Amino acid sequence: MYIGKLGDGSSFDDGIYILLKEVLDNCIDEFVMGHGRKVDVHIEGSRVEVRDYGRGVPLGKVVDVVSKINTGAKYDSKAFKKSVGLNGVGTKAVNALSSYFKIESVREGQLKRAEFDTGVLRKDEKLQATTEANGTRVVFEPDEQIFRSYQYREQHIERLLWNYCYLNTGLSIHYNGQKYQSKNGLLDLLQVKMDGEPLYPIIHLRGDDIEVAITHANHYGEEYYSFVNGQHTTQGGTHQGAFREAVAKTIKDYFKKDWEAGDVRTGIVAAVSVKVIEPVFESQTKTKLGSLEIEPGGQSMRSFVGDFIGRELDNFLHKHPDVSEVLQARILQNERERKELSGIRKLARERAKKASLHNRKLRDCRLHLNDPKKDDRKWDTTLFITEGDSASGSITKSRDVNTQAVFSLKGKPLNCYGLTKKVVYENEEFNLVQAALNIEDGMDGLRYSRIVIATDADVDGMHIRLLLMTFFLQFFPDLVKNDHLYILQTPLFRVRNKKETIYCYSDEERQRALMKLGRTAEITRFKGLGEISPDEFKHFIGPDIRLEPVMITKDAQVQHLLGFYMGKNTPERQEFIIGNLKVEKDLVEEAESVARASVVKSIAEKLEANEVEEV
Repeated sequence: MYIGKLGDGSSFDDGIYILLKEVLDNCIDEFVMGHGRKVDVHIEGSRVEVRDYGRGVPLGKVVDVVSKINTGAKYDSKAFKKSVGLNGVGTKAVNALSSYFKIESVREGQLKRAEFDTGVLRKDEKLQATTEANGTRVVFEPDEQIFRSYQYREQHIERLLWNYCYLNTGLSIHYNGQKYQSKNGLLDLLQVKMDGEPLYPIIHLRGDDIEVAITHANHYGEEYYSFVNGQHTTQGGTHQGAFREAVAKTIKDYFKKDWEAGDVRTGIVAAVSVKVIEPVFESQTKTKLGSLEIEPGGQSMRSFVGDFIGRELDNFLHKHPDVSEVLQARILQNERERKELSGIRKLARERAKKASLHNRKLRDCRLHLNDPKKDDRKWDTTLFITEGDSASGSITKSRDVNTQAVFSLKGKPLNCYGLTKKVVYENEEFNLVQAALNIEDGMDGLRYSRIVIATDADVDGMHIRLLLMTFFLQFFPDLVKNDHLYILQTPLFRVRNKKETIYCYSDEERQRALMKLGRTAEITRFKGLGEISPDEFKHFIGPDIRLEPVMITKDAQVQHLLGFYMGKNTPERQEFIIGNLKVEKDLVEEAESVARASVVKSIAEKLEANEVEEV
């Protein structure tokens, strides 16, 4: 209920990051109230330490605020009316889900410390004198019995910390020795998030309890980053809906044109942040805003956002006719492309419906996003995109039919780099993938939270993987940027003897398995997913599933990457491949190393058994 899901750390919304966020939220609340401009974060392995320099939790409430319900530290309800943390349920959930949890509070030369494990109080120390600066320190280790085989990923942590900085100019966060700070808020955010140059300079508008940044880029779809009271609402909500509506209306009114809203917004990249009193979210993890009003009984969210955009964006466009000219050209281009595709889209939808019903391209799951009675658990669904009938058959027989769907590709997809969106509708496989995901009209209709590419671990499988990644990056980049695309990791080897079976995902794991089971162990190299039996596959797509997220790093230039790897630059790419080949000599040395290790282990075992003569 409180952390959304468990996960192993591969997804940005896995529980271990929610635990970190809950602790950080309290630090941000202190900053917002003017108490402490610095937060220290240190993560090493599974241990997380967060230290703020605010007022510190009241010394008499240190134990209660992290262990007892209805004891949140709302020291000043008026002051904290637009906060997200409040030392409420969040830190109690962190405590309960941690194998080790410590809280320290420093106030005016006195320190109070308490320690817990799995939510149970183990140490409640007396007050002691200290020279430390005021503030609160929380140390925790997520419980490995709950979060199995988890690992903190730098990319997800950095994104979380940067979002706090973008939304709180003047705040500095020091993470493992590196400083994070933003001077220009959402303007900085868009500059970092954008792939390539914007069509016109980013429009940055600020008002009371609202901040927005807007531009257009040369790509398809709409890309939004929305926030409420500093909380990243990854699933949008009423504020994002009001913003999308207001932007389209204001631009149409400015040009006095009755354009379709989709033509106005295609290619938009925007961020919006609002402050709401007593916000209502659709889940405890606060990923989607449900509030219809800016405050209980006050102005509606729609009119609040609409009035601000209608006034400020209109003023900006009148003052900057050069921006207006570029914007109009992009809208007219979108309109032309839409009209050119209208007939093709209709035929493509009919083909997709027929294929899904009769050819069984898509084996759907029972829960999906377009269910009008959906709840947050139904957002946790997966679509596996597989190659061929054998692989899709194995996954189909092994999957959880409630939350996991399977789409079967026919042959290798087209290399779509540099092509227009017309190819999506004319190419049967691309059209059917788009229809299965329900993203023809944008990400709002996306039916699965995870799209997992599941291909064989051979040259053909890797090629298909690259072609699919190119497809999504070319036509649906926001799907990748919002962390919906993953690669399924399946074992390369099975090493077993009569007593034990070990599945290995790399040569290193295979070597360790041989050391453990002995040189007489049987080794099977899986060449394709179809070779893995459904009974075995259950282990690889169940609770212990290994997913590698497809992520766009801060410095990545997507079009440059696609041009190099998928474009027509054969000589440069050939040089790159030759320079990175693993030559035969390396492979031989690796094999000899494995053999030596196995022999040494065998000798040691015989010596231990006193079989000296045989040795």
